[in-house]
Amino acid sequence: MLTFQIIPYGEISGLSSVGRIRKLLTLAKQDKIVLLQGRLDKEEEAELIKATMEEINKEFKGIELAVMDSLDNGALNGFDRLKGGVANMLLGNRGGLTLVGPANVVKKVKKNPKKLQFMIEESKKRTRKKRR
Repeated sequence: MLTFQIIPYGEISGLSSVGRIRKLLTLAKQDKIVLLQGRLDKEEEAELIKATMEEINKEFKGIELAVMDSLDNGALNGFDRLKGGVANMLLGNRGGLTLVGPANVVKKVKKNPKKLQFMIEESKKRTRKKRR
């Protein structure tokens, strides 16, 4: 069975950077696709990828990661952009979405400025179980 888990920003806001990375990586290793409200910092994204590379083995093939900003900053006027920047600084990076999924389940990610698409394929391991 494929599990899709939504994590509100409040659930990770109190965690350290390492805690956020561990939480996302642990869920991906459990074959869960995670939709995180908000986004990680660029440094956290890089550390998530680095930690994933260190954990790859026969059972865990890695992750697919996609991030989408919530606002098209080019369409905002200067004052609205400033408000958004101040809000992010005070409240954290709540704008946008982050999708993390295990590479053995998520086969392809398509991203354009207005949408993200994850192409999902049920693993052969699960298919064999169903046939028995």
